[in-house]
Amino acid sequence: MFDVITIGSAVRDVFLLSKQFQLIPSKKFASGVGECVPLGDKIEIEEIVYATGGGATNAAVTFARLGYRVAAACRVGDDIPGRELVAELERDGVDVSLVSRDATGSTGYSVLLTADTGERTALVYRGVSGSFTVKDMPSASCKTKWIYLTSIGGNLALVKKLLARGMKDGINFAWIPGKKEIVKGLEAIRPLLRSVAVFNVNREEAETLTEKKDLAAIFKALAVNPRIVVIVTDGPNGSYVHRDGTTLFAPGTGAKAKSQTGAGDAFGSAFVASYMRDGNLRLALATGVHNAESVIKQVGAKAGILGRWPTKKQIESIKITTV
Repeated sequence: MFDVITIGSAVRDVFLLSKQFQLIPSKKFASGVGECVPLGDKIEIEEIVYATGGGATNAAVTFARLGYRVAAACRVGDDIPGRELVAELERDGVDVSLVSRDATGSTGYSVLLTADTGERTALVYRGVSGSFTVKDMPSASCKTKWIYLTSIGGNLALVKKLLARGMKDGINFAWIPGKKEIVKGLEAIRPLLRSVAVFNVNREEAETLTEKKDLAAIFKALAVNPRIVVIVTDGPNGSYVHRDGTTLFAPGTGAKAKSQTGAGDAFGSAFVASYMRDGNLRLALATGVHNAESVIKQVGAKAGILGRWPTKKQIESIKITTV
């Protein structure tokens, strides 16, 4: 039996770091800021880093390094990037028996244009990673205590099937939806939350999903059962966690980021890894913060993932409050 199975994407990442990537505020961009370069110019790249990413693989490495028996369920191509990705998971102690190898397509690929602030724009080719289907689901004979579900291309019917199996087999679910799930709207997602133990979104996703700005209203809309833990992360501003009427807040640490990529995966997976042990929200929140902080100090979503549990001193350094 596994302690946890992670489900979602697996991609090859290439990071291009340059001081010439300019961040320019403009209403022309959905985020309000554009990452820009002069058209027709040659841009000097100070550093290039080859790595792997994707929600399923990033989370799996966190669980493995913290001592859990973990398998990653994801899709890769039968190509060099796919084989390298699988080999890297194996080196970290992740079971790869649930990785689907598709000979008809290519492994997902991302190019991340990373500015000197650590912020980046990702050019994403989903490849076979974006077509996770029922056939790729862990079979009923594959036993696990938890499922950690990340983005699967907006396929809520598949989420429903996974949750139904979980209810039958006593599996706990942590759900970290992607944009394609979020755009389905609260009416589609809210009924599914009744079977979820941990639901994790960032502030922008929470506001989009609930159509509310106020955090209290957001938690009221998403906390559909008394046992569900709802997490709302807000980047460097800090993170909130809500359960059964109580909301905790952990402020940002102010750590300087070399790359923001993987911070969300690091926080969410470390939070759940800690929560799986004893259900202590404060300890889980602090553990998530430390993993995210460690990841943003390096380039690559896995490079900075913790290799051991934070010390008591590290945990106590995160000043968590009730709000």
